[in-house]
Amino acid sequence: MDDLSHYSVIEHARGGSTLEIRALRPEDRAGLLAAVDQTSAQSLYRRFFGARRRFTDKEIRFFLDVDFASHVALVATAEHEGEHAIVGGARYIVTRPGQAEVAFTVIDAFQGQGISGILMRHLIRIARLRGLTELAADVLSDNLRMLKLFEQCGLPLSKKREADAIHVLLRLTS
Repeated sequence: MDDLSHYSVIEHARGGSTLEIRALRPEDRAGLLAAVDQTSAQSLYRRFFGARRRFTDKEIRFFLDVDFASHVALVATAEHEGEHAIVGGARYIVTRPGQAEVAFTVIDAFQGQGISGILMRHLIRIARLRGLTELAADVLSDNLRMLKLFEQCGLPLSKKREADAIHVLLRLTS
């Protein structure tokens, strides 16, 4: 698994959808933007901590410019509205040696099917192979699904409330 830019596995969501979990590619720009359009304002608010619907070209380049070392991004693709489309994504960005910040988004039509959990398993696997020891995330306190995902992922965790968010720290080592 040295070249993560070719990472690809088949998984099945709780709803029965067949998913391809794969590395985000530079040519995914249109699919990524289409996924944003399929995501509710509330879901985007929970992901970006603010009302976001559009992104600058610089932000889009940042999202697509992953090196699979300090910035790893995976997408979940599935049949949606008659097309093979990006229905979710997860990424981590190394913030300091041994630690990375994680983030997830799943379009509303596919929420509740365990896709974030599947993506989480793959990010954990990659992070461990890359020698990371901790994953961190800031989660809005009302984002109960994301908090539950972290609590049930099987990793030791600590939580700290900070204003309107909860800082979650997951340990990848025993």
